[in-house]
Amino acid sequence: MYSRRRSWTFILIAVCSIVFIFQLFSAITQYTYFVPAYALSRPWTFVTSIFLHADFSHLFFNMFALFVFGTYLEQRISEKNYLLIFFFAGIVGNLGYMLTAFGSTTPGLGASGAVYGIMGAVAVLEPYAIVYLSFVPMPMIFAAFIWTITEFFGLFTPGNIAHGSHLAGLFIGAAFGFYLKKQRKKLYFY
Repeated sequence: MYSRRRSWTFILIAVCSIVFIFQLFSAITQYTYFVPAYALSRPWTFVTSIFLHADFSHLFFNMFALFVFGTYLEQRISEKNYLLIFFFAGIVGNLGYMLTAFGSTTPGLGASGAVYGIMGAVAVLEPYAIVYLSFVPMPMIFAAFIWTITEFFGLFTPGNIAHGSHLAGLFIGAAFGFYLKKQRKKLYFY
């Protein structure tokens, strides 16, 4: 639908990968993590933490999901809207983490909230697109429902997964998807 000269999905994957390599050799990341207790004194961490990852596995799975869902969504919406969803879902994902974290000094990091935002937008805009969840094909809307339930129950289990970030990102992406769907309907009627 939209022609582009660049892919923001690939640019975001490249930035996250480069930042990860930088993390391996630098201690500066301690000032770029999102720590709920320091959220007001370090507001930049709402954004910087999106590009940090705990280990290679964390980076790999986030970037794989971003590749799958991001390239799909990118072809269906404008660059501006794609970036708005990514960053807004990532930032609100950090708020979700702040509200649900078991410890206010436990750092949060990763693109999960942003990626869940992309997934939420895809679920609303293309609900019947087929995705594979644990190798089982299903409509995207059903997969999003399963992710929502899983993340909700994960809120009550202490661990190193930011379920609040995932849920907040998913809801922001879905809300943005509904907004874009409504805008499309208006265009068809004028």
